[in-house]
Amino acid sequence: MRPFWLEQALKTETSETCPALQGDIRADVCIVGGGYTGLWTAIMLKEQNPGLEVVLIEADICGAGASGRNGGCALSWSAKYFTLERLFGAEEAVRLVKESERSIHAIGAFCERYAVDADYRLDGTLYTATNRAQVGSTDAVIAALERNGINSFSQRPLADVQRMAGSTRHLEGWFSPAAASVQPGKLVRGLRRVALQLGVRIHENTAMTGLEEGKPAVIQTASGRVRADRVVLAMNAWMARAFPQFERSVAIVSSDMLITEPRPDLLDEIGLTSGVTVLDSRIFVHYYHNTPDGRIMLGKGGNTFAYGGRLSPVFDQPSPYAGLLRSSLTDFFPAFADVKVDATWNGPSDRSVTGLPFFGQMSASGNLFYGFGYSGSGVGPCHMGGQILASMVQGLDNPWTRSPLVNGPLGFFPPEPIRYLGSLMVRNAIRRKERAEDHGRRPRHLDVRLARFAAAAGKADKG
Repeated sequence: MRPFWLEQALKTETSETCPALQGDIRADVCIVGGGYTGLWTAIMLKEQNPGLEVVLIEADICGAGASGRNGGCALSWSAKYFTLERLFGAEEAVRLVKESERSIHAIGAFCERYAVDADYRLDGTLYTATNRAQVGSTDAVIAALERNGINSFSQRPLADVQRMAGSTRHLEGWFSPAAASVQPGKLVRGLRRVALQLGVRIHENTAMTGLEEGKPAVIQTASGRVRADRVVLAMNAWMARAFPQFERSVAIVSSDMLITEPRPDLLDEIGLTSGVTVLDSRIFVHYYHNTPDGRIMLGKGGNTFAYGGRLSPVFDQPSPYAGLLRSSLTDFFPAFADVKVDATWNGPSDRSVTGLPFFGQMSASGNLFYGFGYSGSGVGPCHMGGQILASMVQGLDNPWTRSPLVNGPLGFFPPEPIRYLGSLMVRNAIRRKERAEDHGRRPRHLDVRLARFAAAAGKADKG
């Protein structure tokens, strides 16, 4: 099954699937993975150095992974300022917030430059509270942004928040113009088209079956090999299974989504008429936005966990949490109670301990680079990931290659089965805590303590 966004994008395409690799080829750079990270890296390499021979291999078709099935919320790192400052210091934290906002605008400029119709709408984001316990929870991080001269958020009157968000469930809201919504499948397929146009050689249905380190490195596939001077591994959630040293660097967890049939008349009625992305202040956040053809896409993170990083078939099927999603949709939008849901789906998110991606070099030869761990927030930051990896591959000395983001994972989860069982215990505690808060009750002390273990999963740092 193809997720809704990708299926929709493929319907408008006329290009054929790129042929699988047959035989042995040579390349300056081989990129493994045809999602946002791999494609942005390939494009940036060719834009900066057109003479490079860049080959990209993808196990399925470009966009079949998280890039073609995410929520389409292109957000900056501004609300993760405390995490950035704690890990990297104030100067780098400020730089990364600015760069993350710059990436949001750069994605729009890219779509315009290359005529990529990705439904890109620079309509901002609303961080909201949907129960009394959430009210005020983002005040501290916004105050820190203000102190550092990088705050793009403004608190809006409640009536404005409820009108912009199309729902009276919201009790407060902070708006930032530095965010966008996109159709993820159209964006990733647009990146693929531009990469081909720039001369990147793409082989779809070509999984990496082995990797021999050395100069050159050799990437083995079912029917051929790529000998490459430099290799970029852009496999995201699949890295943890392919390379044992990364098995504990991420936890694989689903984000589950639904999308309604087009009802522009009801969107007009409730006031959700722009492409604003709306997120509440839960740890396992609700997020939603409309689409240009009048649908509502609503998602919720933190549902299905993978044991040992194994991507079971459930991650490629309709969401097992369709009932929960439907209930949330009706809760936010009573007018949509009887509206048909056209599709549900879910996908694997590679959550790091910090909630931030990490990058690095992993071979004695110094020519094997990687980046993953986007933690469910990759649409905007993958553009930064492309800049980081393109810089590392070319051996540049710039703020990206000097950034502590390139020092590899900054923490590890416990080994199995402790990670899996602990993840379920924390997930269930969060559910009980947030259910109590929704009903105006004080959550159990133990649930509050357990929920703190997943603080990095939230979209905004709490003070």
